[in-house]
Amino acid sequence: MQLLRRGDSGPAVVEIRSTLRQFGLMTGPAATPEDDRFDADTERAVRAFQQRRGLISDGIVGQATYRALREAGWTLGDRMLALLVSAPMSGDDVLALQERLLELGFDPGRPGGVFDEQTEQALRKFQREYGLVPDGMCGPATLRSLRQLGRKVTGGRPRLMREQEVLRQSGPRLRGKRIVVDPGHGGADRGVVAAGVAEADLMWDLARRIVGRMSATGMDAMLTRQEHTCPTETERAEFANTTGADLVLSLHTDANSSMHAQGLATYHFGNGTGATSTVGEALAGFIQRELLTRTAMLDCRSQARTWELLRLTRMPTVRVEVGYLTHLGDRKRLLDPAFRDVVAEGILVAVKRLYLLGQNDQPTGTFSFSDVLAHELERGGAQAI
Repeated sequence: MQLLRRGDSGPAVVEIRSTLRQFGLMTGPAATPEDDRFDADTERAVRAFQQRRGLISDGIVGQATYRALREAGWTLGDRMLALLVSAPMSGDDVLALQERLLELGFDPGRPGGVFDEQTEQALRKFQREYGLVPDGMCGPATLRSLRQLGRKVTGGRPRLMREQEVLRQSGPRLRGKRIVVDPGHGGADRGVVAAGVAEADLMWDLARRIVGRMSATGMDAMLTRQEHTCPTETERAEFANTTGADLVLSLHTDANSSMHAQGLATYHFGNGTGATSTVGEALAGFIQRELLTRTAMLDCRSQARTWELLRLTRMPTVRVEVGYLTHLGDRKRLLDPAFRDVVAEGILVAVKRLYLLGQNDQPTGTFSFSDVLAHELERGGAQAI
């Protein structure tokens, strides 16, 4: 769909205003076909909705915001839920189903609001255990049982505890860990372009540096794209899910109309309603701190978002925005191969810190690639760095 912003008008604006009013974000009389203006009140309501849903609060209705508006209108019981491979069902009703299954002790994966294969498997298991037809569809009978039963898992957040336990059981060594590295954009999609420098090219180079270092430690590191291809976000997520990756690292740079905007930011999955990736949040924090210490870039913080790659991947995923290409200082850094080496090393060390779980750790910024490599090549790897 086309972007809708302040000053626009038409039937699509009427629909958006009506939806926002249903969510209590706009007051006053109901919208009419004649009242089709995207005015200041509409923009404020859109910003409030975006903030609530873990989206960029820019007041503009693009594809991600329109999707979120549509999904927020579903409640559990409004429709039959089932696995549709070609066009997976998504919405707040799917999210509610996933959270309910988790409460009952069944694992549909991280609650992202998308009815995928893991959600279907968890639903079938629930149906079998409670004497229902295990068809993997959430209809009236299954819904009644879900509502009647009490929780099996109490205290804490079960999915988050599962993520942490998987991390703990995997051990401190990097050898054998499967990591998907996602260089943003690619092919005809150049991403941010400033002063003749393209985001797609810089992130391709950075990704290869990271993969090279990871492979040297014994990790199974893979790229989501080739130099001249550009998969969709959904395709990148499907690649990570199919390969059974332990982690996903997505690499980007940012841009801003202001030449003064600069700095480093990391993003992990979080939907604003409590569902988040604990391990993803931890890794985002490690990467943020390591790179800030090593590069002295401006801290734009680690934040939760519901972007497609973050919510569609079944494993912890972090998006790293390495500076602003529209900022002269950040662009100068990114053009320096030595700087990209520093970033690659910092990201590798952050992944190592994640798996150390705080055991035998050292101050941020003190590990080097040589330190990590020496540990990984130790016979048996019994001791952490």
